[in-house]
Amino acid sequence: MTPPRLPFMAPDQPIRHLEVPLETQILGMVDYQEMWDRQAELALARAHNEIPDQLLFLEHPSTYTAGKRTQPEDRPTNGLPCIDVDRGGRITWHGPGQLVCYPIIKLVEPVDVVDYVRRVEEAIIQVVRSFGLSQAGRIDGRSGVWLPAPERKIAALGIRVTRGVTMHGLAINCDNTLEYYNHIVPCGIDDAGVTTLSAELERDVQPNEVIQPLAQALAAAFSGELVVADHSFASRGI
Repeated sequence: MTPPRLPFMAPDQPIRHLEVPLETQILGMVDYQEMWDRQAELALARAHNEIPDQLLFLEHPSTYTAGKRTQPEDRPTNGLPCIDVDRGGRITWHGPGQLVCYPIIKLVEPVDVVDYVRRVEEAIIQVVRSFGLSQAGRIDGRSGVWLPAPERKIAALGIRVTRGVTMHGLAINCDNTLEYYNHIVPCGIDDAGVTTLSAELERDVQPNEVIQPLAQALAAAFSGELVVADHSFASRGI
């Protein structure tokens, strides 16, 4: 596999404009379609410099969403509806107990989407490790944050950048059920599992516990204070 190229910006340099505040909104439970429409409005406003950068933290009611690379065989087999969305990636599930974060961030130029994704992953890795899962890391060729042996995903990513502004984002499995994953091919990956913080730590970890450390880690990653490191423990084809 070809090694990843170097980022456009130095690892310790910001990928957002630091003179602009980074606001955090905690929104509770929000319908997926409603939030998608709201994201689009916020991203447009951010592109026009009408609002500051935003971190939106929330949960969704049980919902399947299919990114642009979703294949027919990935889709739900349990008859539940699936929303086709304009983010990258394939199919996933959102629901109660899963913390979702949508960063609405205006990236510095030249825009480097790969670097943005790696910085988001770095923030998640640091947070998951801070909860006691020291083996959390990456699988080269697969987005998100993983645990090894057996390989299982604990956090998923799916993003879109429009007019230089990020939309969609990340989801960390906290204390949600895994039952709904049994009816799809999560993220199009059929040879690995899915897990939660609660299952791994053998205690209940609610989404609210994760918001503050994740907000801090994302801010540090976007500013260059938290530098992307090599946490890969495996490599898989795309």
